[in-house]
Amino acid sequence: METKNNEITINGIVYIPKDSIQIPARELDGMEYCMVRTYSAGVFAGYIESRDWKEAVLRNARRIWQWAGATELCQLATEGTKKPSACKFPAPVDKVILTEVIEVIPITEKAQKSIAEVPVWKI
Repeated sequence: METKNNEITINGIVYIPKDSIQIPARELDGMEYCMVRTYSAGVFAGYIESRDWKEAVLRNARRIWQWAGATELCQLATEGTKKPSACKFPAPVDKVILTEVIEVIPITEKAQKSIAEVPVWKI
């Protein structure tokens, strides 16, 4: 038995901790759940219904207005937030058409759960 960098090898098979595996978020009717950054409309998390060059249509989309507990958007999309009460995510909208899409990041199941647990922010 050999251990190395959070891995263990037994009889030539390498095992890693279960929580280190990144499982994609659950799809909705075949639509992938992603983080979408635009040039001027900000960041949204939602199911991509369609995508055509720089335009994307998201369903059940939530604006990611301000986040905490993650240093960057990629970390938020993979690990979620460690400080949900410090985030400002308004209620989801059924559909949003985003133009000038500049980044699309698939969201993991762990991050999807974290985003869903952020309380709805309103003034």
